[in-house]
Amino acid sequence: MTALTPALDTALSGDRALIFGSVEINLPGYDLRLLDGSGVLQVDGQAFFGEDTIYGVLESIDELTDGLGDESPALSINLLPASEASAGQLSSPTFQGSRVRVRVGAVDRLTGISIGDYLLFDGEIDVPVLTVGQRRRALALECVSSFERFFDNDEGARLSDSYHQSIWPGETGFANITGIEQTIYWGVANPSGTVKTGLRGIFQ
Repeated sequence: MTALTPALDTALSGDRALIFGSVEINLPGYDLRLLDGSGVLQVDGQAFFGEDTIYGVLESIDELTDGLGDESPALSINLLPASEASAGQLSSPTFQGSRVRVRVGAVDRLTGISIGDYLLFDGEIDVPVLTVGQRRRALALECVSSFERFFDNDEGARLSDSYHQSIWPGETGFANITGIEQTIYWGVANPSGTVKTGLRGIFQ
């Protein structure tokens, strides 16, 4: 028993399975859907192309790596942009965080229709890396899993008047606290060498 659909499992276990890889990137205002080869393929009612007229073609996909420690699963999607303008757009900070999905599937040789697909990766664009050389322009989209958001650092999100009022505007409970004996530092390390004295022991 596998995680694949019965139809896809049967197709992949055949003698001459015709497989495909696809990448879908949901950019702001545009859905980029690319195949790992030439042609057009309908997958779940959506058309995937070997070449996108605006953003170019898919060159390769690096090996998916498992996350270790405080890192989430990641991969690199390598594109050959159609123009300098499209390369610049894909490198724009506004595209960072766009959803990325990578699938593999099989195609019926007789009909040319997708039999099914399996989701390998579901994440987002992290960092674009543009490489320009002689007669070559390539863009590597470093992508991370959606689990990356679990590693967001929330230091400073509590016991802070500014953060408290960002959630409840005008509520100044933290601004009016007095009589705190110990300073609690948020988002920064405690200052070293601080000396604190008290009079409690003298009068007891």
